[in-house]
Amino acid sequence: MNTEILEDLGLTKSEINIYISLLELGSSSAGNILKKSKLQNSVVHRAINSLIEKGLINYVLEGRKKVYTATDPESFNKYIDDKKERFKQILPTLKKKQLSAKELKSTTIYNGKRGIKEVYYKLINLPNVKEYNTFGGGIEVAKFMGEKWWEGLHTKRIAKNIRSKQIYDETVKYIGEKLTKKNISKVKYLPANFAQFQETLIVGEYVAINVFSNDGYSFLIKDKKVADGYKKYFEALWKIAKR
Repeated sequence: MNTEILEDLGLTKSEINIYISLLELGSSSAGNILKKSKLQNSVVHRAINSLIEKGLINYVLEGRKKVYTATDPESFNKYIDDKKERFKQILPTLKKKQLSAKELKSTTIYNGKRGIKEVYYKLINLPNVKEYNTFGGGIEVAKFMGEKWWEGLHTKRIAKNIRSKQIYDETVKYIGEKLTKKNISKVKYLPANFAQFQETLIVGEYVAINVFSNDGYSFLIKDKKVADGYKKYFEALWKIAKR
């Protein structure tokens, strides 16, 4: 019998052993549990008391002797519900600690085409995203991911009502022209080979530097100051780029 799920619920191996022993024995004294479980006396008594506190075994007194019984396995549902309720009590405190923390800064590297896809989808699925800005992106980038994938990405973005401003190089002007026919999408261009194999994406406090050479990879940076700096750089490029 695989008992790992019971360990995941917070039971020790000795508690699991005793609970299952009691299921098989029915009502039983501590002495019989000791024989059945083959555990040390101190371990058995400690585990029995713990299981009683968790509501997973009960006992009655027969004279001066305690007779123990395992509760119905369905009682684990109540045990799990109790854990959920106890967690709910501390959840507001945990959330406050999260909100009171200083600006979270992190850098993560994602490898390969799958990793790059994960970065783009992660950023358009962030809560309260209003703007999606990129610069770079040439014909090699379009080929690497496939034009249909890019179309699908922007279809999802538009469905989420995220407006975009993007700067491409002129090698993919035909893609930009198709995109600007859709809602909330603006594209400008810089000379051919401006981007070649990379695109920089700025969303909220995130910056993703995506490289589409060899197997491809992406640097995802979460840092508001860095993102603000890249936004200024983007706006400077936007002013000199042409429609």
